[in-house]
Amino acid sequence: MLNGEAHVNFQIMVMSCGAVDREKEKKVVFVTVGTTCFDALVKSVDSRHVRNELKKRGYTNLLIQMGRGSYIPRKSCGEDESLVVDYFTFSPSIADYMRSASLIISHAGSGSIFETLRLRKPLIVVVNEDLMDNHQSELAEELAERKHLFCASPQTLGQTIQTMDLDSLLPFQSGDGLPVAKLINKFLGFPAE
Repeated sequence: MLNGEAHVNFQIMVMSCGAVDREKEKKVVFVTVGTTCFDALVKSVDSRHVRNELKKRGYTNLLIQMGRGSYIPRKSCGEDESLVVDYFTFSPSIADYMRSASLIISHAGSGSIFETLRLRKPLIVVVNEDLMDNHQSELAEELAERKHLFCASPQTLGQTIQTMDLDSLLPFQSGDGLPVAKLINKFLGFPAE
């Protein structure tokens, strides 16, 4: 559908719809499935229940990066006080979307998870239960246990949004990989720097 122009088009849609009151703070939820097909997540965020829960939490805009999926979410200009909703398939970079988001809902890909944590954005990771040998769920569950993010399934996403306490999240401190790199270099016989 849309590529690098998605952000500009989303902004134009928001302005042309007249859905966002200039006095009201815009709070964007950005959903990403990466390069995968994760229709269950896209369907979940497109559901009335999840949209209502996001609206109750004060979010105003929903932007969905739907990847290779075939399910097409419903666009909305925010009429009747609903969320402004738009979507796109791929973009050369989603970094700007992530930086401007108030909340990120992501698949369990490690790249998406750690980029969001590095940006210190609230994150709900939705695990794709259809994947076999899903090691990604182990990462998401471990980081949720450490209170760096919230973990959900497509079926529990609405409940997770309803009960999440953003103040309970702890910042993720990335580790220093230099000692490990030095140890590997020593083991391989490379000179110490």
